[in-house]
Amino acid sequence: MNTSDSRGTKLASTDSSDGPTLVLLHAFPLDREMWRPQLTGLAGTARVLAVDLPGFGQSPAGPGPFTVDSAADAVADLLDRTGITGRVVVGGLSMGGYVAMAFARRHPDQLAGLILADTRGEPDDDAAKQNREKLIALVREKGAAAVAEQMLPRLLSENTRANRPEVVDEVRRIAGRQSAEGVANGLTGLRDRPDAGPGLDAVAVPTLILVGEHDAVTPPTLAAAMGARVWGSLVVTIPDAGHLSNLENPGAFNAAVVEFLATVTPATRPANT
Repeated sequence: MNTSDSRGTKLASTDSSDGPTLVLLHAFPLDREMWRPQLTGLAGTARVLAVDLPGFGQSPAGPGPFTVDSAADAVADLLDRTGITGRVVVGGLSMGGYVAMAFARRHPDQLAGLILADTRGEPDDDAAKQNREKLIALVREKGAAAVAEQMLPRLLSENTRANRPEVVDEVRRIAGRQSAEGVANGLTGLRDRPDAGPGLDAVAVPTLILVGEHDAVTPPTLAAAMGARVWGSLVVTIPDAGHLSNLENPGAFNAAVVEFLATVTPATRPANT
């Protein structure tokens, strides 16, 4: 495990091997361990840097409120402090996708490519905000495991829940160990996140959009709409997967990432950054 002070936050990360850097940002309410199939499956293809966002996993909360913008800034600072000076590919799933879009908007000089998995550009509508409020109350009353249990039917496809108990147990285990404070802060940041659409319109790097075939949270229609906003992007549907497509079908997920990375030309960052 590596840690790095980042704008007052010590982010925890797992750094796999040598190669072009691929930064992976996790879903809510999980942490960097959800990327274990990618840390092993992409070895030899990329240097995978899986990061715990502020308040999740082994990363403490930041000095201020959790926002997708502050989390993106923390990731950018982590790269600098880790000594990664070249442009990187940043990938995120769900909440991690929101942070990845903020990274693309706020730190384009550090970006070589973008992977957006099972996420969306639109902000929360009123109904979604009300649901976040209910989950904030739930986590404060009963803890992170209760939130995970309530979310589980939408995080994983029906087939996964029925036939892959090891994946269900893994999601429960990772989600259940998160702190109530981190989960509540994350929910607030997700509730208040800005519209990412204008930033998507401005993305000028190769972009891969992945979505689980049976994603009930951010369905394929939203992935297609997001792809229409990013010029030249590639939208790939991961079969037999729900919202956590990297865990439910890691073979197809990794294959799409490997193929995409082969199209990304490594570049150095401008000397004045």
